[in-house]
Amino acid sequence: MAKQQEDWKDRLGVVFSTNPNFQYDLPEEETVQTLPPAQQKLVVGIDRRHRAGKQVTLIKGFVGTDEDLNALGRELKNKCGVGGSVKEGEIMIQGDFRDRLMTLLREKGYRVVRGN
Repeated sequence: MAKQQEDWKDRLGVVFSTNPNFQYDLPEEETVQTLPPAQQKLVVGIDRRHRAGKQVTLIKGFVGTDEDLNALGRELKNKCGVGGSVKEGEIMIQGDFRDRLMTLLREKGYRVVRGN
């Protein structure tokens, strides 16, 4: 059995079938195309919530694949020389690097807005 068909949470709300050949079809996920940098509007802000008072710079609003988001996050972390992560469509950079990140993203062609 495929991994997708073993996950019972995806089949919640499906009535039991007595047909032994029944195959549950999962809805196909939409493939997101990465927009060119000029068409993307990124918000660069700072956040301290749930981080024991430590500051992180958040970059939100990226539209594209997870691979492209991870690549952008990796590049920005390297340019700033700090750690961070990419989770739930956001790039987290440790520390307050709003100005530097806005400059780097503008050089790459992104439209950038400063958040909080």
